[in-house]
Amino acid sequence: MNQEKDTLLEFPCEFSVKAMGLSSHTDFEALVMEIVSVHVPDLTPDASRSRTSKNGKYLSVTITFQATSKAQLDAIYYDLTDHNDVVMSL
Repeated sequence: MNQEKDTLLEFPCEFSVKAMGLSSHTDFEALVMEIVSVHVPDLTPDASRSRTSKNGKYLSVTITFQATSKAQLDAIYYDLTDHNDVVMSL
C-alpha cells in the first residue's frame, strides 16, 4: 500500500503535535519549536502554545501547522521522541 494512503488524513491539512518535557528545562517551548521548524520552514511563533501540568513538574507544548505529508509528520515525531529532553510526544 502507498505510504501516503496509510493514513486517513488528507494533505495538506492543519495538524497539531504535542511534546511534553520537564518544566525545569530552561526553554522547552523554544526547543520544540526548533525541532518542528526543521520540517515546517514557515512555522511562526504564534503556532505554539504551552501549558504547565497541575503539579508544575511538566510542560506541554502544542504546535499547530499546515502538514503536507505523512512522511513530514513521521519525521517530526521521530525527531521529537529521539530528543533526550522530550519525555513524550503525541
